[in-house]
Amino acid sequence: MIKVLFFGPVVERIGKNALEVGYRDDMTLQELRDELALHYPLAFEIVCFFAVNGQHVRDLALPLADNSEVTFMAKFSGG
Repeated sequence: MIKVLFFGPVVERIGKNALEVGYRDDMTLQELRDELALHYPLAFEIVCFFAVNGQHVRDLALPLADNSEVTFMAKFSGG
């Protein structure tokens, strides 16, 4: 399983801050992102930051391992 976390306005558009997705051999971050975007298109139109196992990632071709934790975030500001 892949544990998926959401933060900021992405949570508001999905309606929850976490979910689990079944792991598949050779799964990449891009494949996970695309799969979730099919189910939550309004949320993924604002996603612009990714983290895998606590590390900021830019390469969507990154292979994921079973039991990975993936975070999707949008730009946000606070005050």
